[in-house]
Amino acid sequence: MDLALLRTFVTVHRAGSFTRAAALLGLSQPAVTSQIRTLERQLGRPLFLRQARGVTPTTIGDELAHKAAPHLDALVEIAETGPDDSSLRTLHLAGPPEFTAERALPALTELTGEDGQGFALRASFGNAEEALEGLAAGHHDLAIGTARPRGALLTATPLCDEEHILVAAPHWAERAGPGQFRRTAAPDLEHIPVVEVHESLPFVARYWASVFDARPAAPATVVAPDLRAVLACTVAGAGLAVLPRYLCAAALERGEAVALHNPAVPPLRTYFLVVRTGTLAMPHIARAHEWLLHAAADWS
Repeated sequence: MDLALLRTFVTVHRAGSFTRAAALLGLSQPAVTSQIRTLERQLGRPLFLRQARGVTPTTIGDELAHKAAPHLDALVEIAETGPDDSSLRTLHLAGPPEFTAERALPALTELTGEDGQGFALRASFGNAEEALEGLAAGHHDLAIGTARPRGALLTATPLCDEEHILVAAPHWAERAGPGQFRRTAAPDLEHIPVVEVHESLPFVARYWASVFDARPAAPATVVAPDLRAVLACTVAGAGLAVLPRYLCAAALERGEAVALHNPAVPPLRTYFLVVRTGTLAMPHIARAHEWLLHAAADWS
């Protein structure tokens, strides 16, 4: 079986589209289509189902990708660096900007350097869907996200749980009287403006559904697509927000923000560490993967 055909096949499988695969490979779309048809003729089985927007792998296609992709990745690694190359490998990490910047990158920088086992580090920020798509397409080595991927091409390991807290600047609690918000439910919070990362209120709506079994009534007054900006606006008095504990713990300790509610069971969100199946055979990816899991044991 021609390795070039397998490489094209794996790229199409990861990209989910002949067009995107062609761009990644530097080939024309007809050339990619022709190579996939040649491979299908050799195997005597269809590998993809053609759809209006891209392609979906058949069962045989998924099985072939699961078997072939790790070995192709290893061959590409050897081809790019050489079997005895002593230069630094580069680890490409993708994840949400706040968690990656505050948690993952500080931990992984301890592994950079020229000690014979270190690696260079490159980070990309994006949402869970973007990170997984980039990982599947081969743009990243590790991805951190809050969604467990489907299928056998990607392997996910739970990394840590993130506790969410309903917070605001102290004067919002003072206006309602001492401790009122800790005893009351959602309707009594309606007069407080909301600070969020998106108009759909993803963090506030999830908190309201989990804790109050309701939907938030107030729209967002301030929307900023970064939780660190949300925290800064909240501390400045713009309104209430739902934030991960690791991000707002220092502000709570300094009294710049207060928790408006203390549920018996706080809402949690799980982060996953995701790799392409088989790539943990590569030492620099395996070391980063293990290091992050070890570091996460101390995150709270």
